[in-house]
Amino acid sequence: MRTTIRLNDDVLARAKIRAAETGRTLTRVIEDALRRDLDGTASPGEPPPIEIPTAGSGGLLPGVDLDDTSALLDRMEGLP
Repeated sequence: MRTTIRLNDDVLARAKIRAAETGRTLTRVIEDALRRDLDGTASPGEPPPIEIPTAGSGGLLPGVDLDDTSALLDRMEGLP
């Protein structure tokens, strides 16, 4: 099927480079990228996971429940 799409100049230039690097047509590069997105296997908008550094032996202190936000706030503020 033939259709017309509008692409950002930068995206088009990058797609053309990818096509040349991989020996595929521009159409095939765009189709493959669209398929990955529609299948849910592409996630260019998601940032990579963040690792939070920790110190000590790890684990939670006794009585800490991460699902109870109000109790966590009380504990952080030093309330009993």
